[in-house]
Amino acid sequence: MSDPQDLTGVWYGHYSAYAGHEDNGFIALLEERHGAVTGTITEPDEASGSIRKARVMGQRDGASLRFTKQYDGSGGWTHAVRYAGTVDADGTLVMGSWVVEGLTGAFDMTREKFDAEALEDEEEVEIVLGGQG
Repeated sequence: MSDPQDLTGVWYGHYSAYAGHEDNGFIALLEERHGAVTGTITEPDEASGSIRKARVMGQRDGASLRFTKQYDGSGGWTHAVRYAGTVDADGTLVMGSWVVEGLTGAFDMTREKFDAEALEDEEEVEIVLGGQG
């Protein structure tokens, strides 16, 4: 049986600063193997109209997630941000906080999970209904 909290997949997120103006959305493409989490984050840089990219390296232990987002220089950013959060039981929501150089804030990220069996059942219903005329 697979772990429902496995983070492998595409996540849509948002982060904001507790004080200041940093507020942005992002897309994370994550892969988890035996608790080790790696991947990439892509986010818009509205000031310049470009895209910022970062590498993700971290660890998930049960519902607890910790990772570092290291910007790769795109969009002019090269610093690292530390994240800590909690994964919900369904593995569809992560909420937590981030810290960088004395600044802190909150983040959340969500994803849809698809049940292959449910999708197959839905296709069968569509085929049956589509065949009736």
